[in-house]
Amino acid sequence: MTDLWLISVPLDKTSLTSVEKLKRTIAKTSLATCCRFSIPDLKVRLISSHLCDNDISFRCLVSVIKKTHQCMREVMEQSSDKVLENALANGVDLMSFVTKFQWDKAKYPTAMPLTSLADIINKEVSQIEMELKSRAAAYNNMKTSLQSLEHKRDGTLQTCSLINTVRKEDLVFSEYLTTLLVLVTRASYLQWERTYESMSEFVVPRSSRKLYEDEKGGIFSVTLFKRAVCEFKAKALESKFDVREYSFDLDKKRQQEIKHLHVHKKEQYGIFVRWLKVNFSEVFVAWIHLKALRVFVESALRYGLPMNYQALLLQTDRKRSKKLREELSSLFMHLDPTASAQILEPGCLLLTSGINMFDKTTLTQGPLTL
Repeated sequence: MTDLWLISVPLDKTSLTSVEKLKRTIAKTSLATCCRFSIPDLKVRLISSHLCDNDISFRCLVSVIKKTHQCMREVMEQSSDKVLENALANGVDLMSFVTKFQWDKAKYPTAMPLTSLADIINKEVSQIEMELKSRAAAYNNMKTSLQSLEHKRDGTLQTCSLINTVRKEDLVFSEYLTTLLVLVTRASYLQWERTYESMSEFVVPRSSRKLYEDEKGGIFSVTLFKRAVCEFKAKALESKFDVREYSFDLDKKRQQEIKHLHVHKKEQYGIFVRWLKVNFSEVFVAWIHLKALRVFVESALRYGLPMNYQALLLQTDRKRSKKLREELSSLFMHLDPTASAQILEPGCLLLTSGINMFDKTTLTQGPLTL
């Protein structure tokens, strides 16, 4: 599992020396890899700590990313390859986007106040979240309707489709006569043949035919006068034979509806996957920009103005995270002399929110923590 840590270090001589030591140490010990995390000079007018303490915005954003990703997996029916192909940020894999991050000045103008930038991100994510709920509900309702119809079509003898088994000429419907379909278990075939004509004096002799069967039993037709239907049903029930209500036209209509829903689902699948791909990228990009904004704000609050710091991205794994934290604490203790070595709080600004967002199907290198 891979973690990504953002750290912020002031550009004084001592700290820069510590950064070089850190790079040499992690290169020798393979504790992590290190690269610059580029953050532009943002507009500093009035910096409020609530910008970086507002965990509600972060939780909301992460929740939307998780929901979008989960929806993508469900729509693609857990196909890891398809999810990987579509879970991108600005057309590249997530790890590449983060390690080569560049602030989008067109979308988030650096001349705007920090609060305005945060508001833009929050508004954008809220709109995506609302649309995601609407689109997911519509797609799932259509999918549920299709599954329900298919379940009936492929279900028991009581509900299965007979459109490819029963022909219209197998059913007699006239002014006086009608055809009933009766469910008979395999063990009762002989009993049915012996008794069905005696269930009413208005049954047409030798009219019963087996139209369909599965491993449990069969469906038999029987023709009789309409006036005797109620009497026949009652006698059949006494003998534990179930009469199935069936309409050839309704069955045909249901099959056409299934075919139509399959076509509609295929169309909506393409539309929904494209929307998910675009908007997953949007919320992920917004999240990383919000992280960068947080680094900028906390660096200003920690190190003061004018802004004179550098942000670094450390890529490590869970097994080495404790040693890496100890190394950071040792190298940057001078930035926070009051910190206890036992607590292992590095003096540099370390931003790790402990958010395990993705599983191995999303990032080839494992979960992403920022």
